[in-house]
Amino acid sequence: MKASELREMNDEQLQATLQETIDRFFRLRIQAQTERLDAPSELRRNRKLVARIKTEQTVRSKASNTDETPPPVEVIENTEEKES
Repeated sequence: MKASELREMNDEQLQATLQETIDRFFRLRIQAQTERLDAPSELRRNRKLVARIKTEQTVRSKASNTDETPPPVEVIENTEEKES
């Protein structure tokens, strides 16, 4: 799955895809330890897909955080006079 396909998904679809990929990756890791894999490249492919999904989720969360206006900053003035 390409990053462009992930960007087109909504948040729920992205989370569901992440969970499915993590489950598949776990099963592949177990299978790799207990028997020979038919396609060892699947391990790398799933690991990279998990990273792509998490990256997209991070980008979305940062984008939503920057849309919010920051809280007002309270300015405290020094009331003491400076000595010269």
